[in-house]
Amino acid sequence: MSLDKLKLSKPLVAAMTDAGFLSPKEIQIKTMSRILGGQDVIAVGPEGAGKTTAYVLATLMKLKYAFEEAPRALILVPDAEHVDHVLEQFKLLNRNNTFRILGIDSRGAVDTQMNEITDGVDIIVAVPDRARALYLKLALNTNKIQLFIVDNAELIVKKGLQLPVVELANSAYKSQHLVFTEVLHEKLNHMISPFMKESTTTIEVDEIGEAQAEVYQQMLYQVPNFRTKLNLLTLLLNDIEFFDKVIVFVNTRLTAQTVYKNFNHNKEGEISIYRSLFFDDKGYDDIEDFKDNPDARVLIVANENLDELDIQGIPFILHLELPEQKETLIQRIVKRIDEDVVAITFSTDIELIEVKKIEQAIGQRMEVMELPEDLKIVDAASKPKKKKNGEEEDTSERGAAFHEKKASNLKNYNYSAGTKAKMTYKNKKGLS
Repeated sequence: MSLDKLKLSKPLVAAMTDAGFLSPKEIQIKTMSRILGGQDVIAVGPEGAGKTTAYVLATLMKLKYAFEEAPRALILVPDAEHVDHVLEQFKLLNRNNTFRILGIDSRGAVDTQMNEITDGVDIIVAVPDRARALYLKLALNTNKIQLFIVDNAELIVKKGLQLPVVELANSAYKSQHLVFTEVLHEKLNHMISPFMKESTTTIEVDEIGEAQAEVYQQMLYQVPNFRTKLNLLTLLLNDIEFFDKVIVFVNTRLTAQTVYKNFNHNKEGEISIYRSLFFDDKGYDDIEDFKDNPDARVLIVANENLDELDIQGIPFILHLELPEQKETLIQRIVKRIDEDVVAITFSTDIELIEVKKIEQAIGQRMEVMELPEDLKIVDAASKPKKKKNGEEEDTSERGAAFHEKKASNLKNYNYSAGTKAKMTYKNKKGLS
């Protein structure tokens, strides 16, 4: 498909061709006409889908004329590295330096950046907290902003920069709002809902590469926070007959201790830690000893300083936390022999971006599992209240990310967590 599909100006077509962009990406085709038409847009797509190029082209098309008094486009990105990346894209496509573009992050002095803005700029690419600081010092005039763009929005949420984004967006109340992200979740929606119009269009491009290797069956549970992860893990592993041999991976040895202490240890040696921090905790220094012990059911393993671990023969591989390097998880789920193994991943909203990267790498989607009806969803924002008798009231409940089911989805039956996992597993394997 040619670049004519994007209906770009001749200079932009020439700039795209010179830069090696000979055909448009799907997300560019789907978003360009809507952006140029003035709509607020949320664009969701994986890394490499062409999101940055889409809004760079749209910005250069929308502004048309350069050298006006105040900035007319404000682009917020999560960090200095992304500032550099966006500036590089503009450099490729902003032929003859038609527009004045300024990058703002913590590497520059505030006074210098104030002077640069005062000298005149058309497009600002900035990290949210520094842009807000300049706004509060009256250096950043948002009255003329036509395009307010949030890029890599999921990373901005992960860094906790929601407040400056919302404040800046509300100050540029006349602008058109564009949000680009790899994933869309409740925390991100909470950030953008105060300024996105009701008529906002959400466009999602779900690109997945070819399968790189055969992997074990993948299941994904999405929960709001770590405490709910613990509740879910406990609920699943209560099915002793089904989850008969399990490895639970976490990131640190301290977290391994936390998970270990969360269980009610009804049976001696049933749940243990691999290379425990404390000598008095039940644990193993050799995984083969765990495999050989019929009474040992659950082994909690920390990724921290972990050497290569032979998990062959373990039927359930659970990742309570996603490892820092996606390759760590991937090498554990690649099928090496013909054995029935289920890999279950627990993810919060913030971790969903890592899940997406894993799915892209393996060329396969994880099956999103419905949360059990009897799971206690912990609302992290709530604080326990005291009852009259002095006992602590249980405030665990379904949080804001969870809504009442539609009537069409209501069921008159309820399966336990273990039963549901077993049914899914058997259906996948064609077992009776």
